[in-house]
Amino acid sequence: MCGRYAASRRPEDLAGIFDIEKWDPEETLAPDYNVAPTKEVYAVLDRPLKDAEDPKPVRQLRKLKWGLVPSWSKTPEGGARMINARAETVHEKPSYRRAFATRRCVLPADGYYEWVTGKQERDLEVEGRRKRPRKQPYFVTPADGSVFAMAGLYEFWRDRTLPDDHPRAWWATCSVITTEAETTPLAVAPADGPHTLADIHPRMPLMLTPDRWDAWLDPARTDPGDLTPLLAPPPAGLMRAFPVSTAVSNVRNNGPELLAELEGPEEGTLF
Repeated sequence: MCGRYAASRRPEDLAGIFDIEKWDPEETLAPDYNVAPTKEVYAVLDRPLKDAEDPKPVRQLRKLKWGLVPSWSKTPEGGARMINARAETVHEKPSYRRAFATRRCVLPADGYYEWVTGKQERDLEVEGRRKRPRKQPYFVTPADGSVFAMAGLYEFWRDRTLPDDHPRAWWATCSVITTEAETTPLAVAPADGPHTLADIHPRMPLMLTPDRWDAWLDPARTDPGDLTPLLAPPPAGLMRAFPVSTAVSNVRNNGPELLAELEGPEEGTLF
């Protein structure tokens, strides 16, 4: 799954990476090293500009709320639960299939966090000891330092209780697509820790390599049979993972120090 990630790149940098043609400086977000559900995040998408005479899609950097609210939803309350969509079923689930057909996006990140229950804690659980597990967070990121481009979906939801000119009349929301975690060795693995992404968690965000960006973002592609091949996992051996401070477990903590690599898991969280 993907429940927390880091996104620190500036919009100017993202514009160069993704060939962005349009972004509004008023939508600039501060670097966020602890992105949690319901926060606003950057998304790359291809869509005609509002009120433009030319219907040609334009590559945009937009600000969306993480937690998808389907257009047909009566309320936005379920958005916080719809942060992930499974690659295996995204084409058929009512909440995602319309967005999968025409509203796909890329969510740029530095990488994502995942928590592993320490060996000592797992042993206690096996023994039937009722102690709350202490989990060690790991940060997963491309080994070459490139952007972690997560496959995503976006939707627009209209709040019918508000007038058309109200700033909150429309909600723009998104979800991260996830896939089965890799069972092949990490490009760089911690000496005392997990050696594959599957050792950390059975699911992972679907990372799109640059050769798939244009096809994924193209709104003219609407046939599920044409789109599902793009949901294939990326080539193995692109990622590294390392332990980080348990401070990231508190969403109120935010800063580049959260990405500092530890020499090993913190005390009490040994893998």
